Amino acid sequence: MAMLEVKDLHVHYGVIEALKGINLEVNEGEIVSLIGANGAGKTTMLQSISGIKKKTSGDILFLGESIFKKNPKFIVQKGLTQVPEGRRIFTGLSVYENLMMGAFLRKDKKGIQQDLEKVYAQFPILKERINQDASTLSGGEQQMLAMGRALMAKPKLLLLDEPSMGLAPILVKEIFSIIEEINKQGTTVLLVEQNAKMALSIAHRAYVLETGKVVLSGTGKELAESPEIQKAYLGG
Repeated sequence: MAMLEVKDLHVHYGVIEALKGINLEVNEGEIVSLIGANGAGKTTMLQSISGIKKKTSGDILFLGESIFKKNPKFIVQKGLTQVPEGRRIFTGLSVYENLMMGAFLRKDKKGIQQDLEKVYAQFPILKERINQDASTLSGGEQQMLAMGRALMAKPKLLLLDEPSMGLAPILVKEIFSIIEEINKQGTTVLLVEQNAKMALSIAHRAYVLETGKVVLSGTGKELAESPEIQKAYLGG
């Protein structure tokens, strides 16, 4: 059974149809990438899954249960967490406080402490900057903080929206190797990314979105080798 199933999903912004009957699934243990141009509906897709965006019709199943009408709090508690586009860290709060915000729905003090140690092991730079105001971090460090904060919710499925946005190429590589590491440690990942080359290089499977529709899907390797995709997204 798929961990996440999106069935014939339609979403509108007023009269404009942003998603036009999307079908996709994410199986446990996978990294699935969603690529497409700006305005293709990638962010709308993630916001619909995480309960931020109101849906018109269709269904979304997570761990076999419909979350179509559920609120974001319920969805996070069920094990699905999103790292938003633009990172959205809490400025005015320290790195430590930001990380603890990720765990605010949890009651298991011991588990929270263990996960905090895990996050520090994954992102040593955050441990060094534990008491700094999060706004003083560089873009790459803020992205790591946003990912660390999401991991503090102990997600089964992590949604990542444009993690490489605005980062230098060397940092993009680092962020992507961290995503692979998080996946190896047991977290399933659904990744929305404009950097199609990187997104396909780590994806088990991928979907291509164009103007609110899935136009292609396959393994990351298949899509990376498709002449169509190379021409449209990989500058080939």
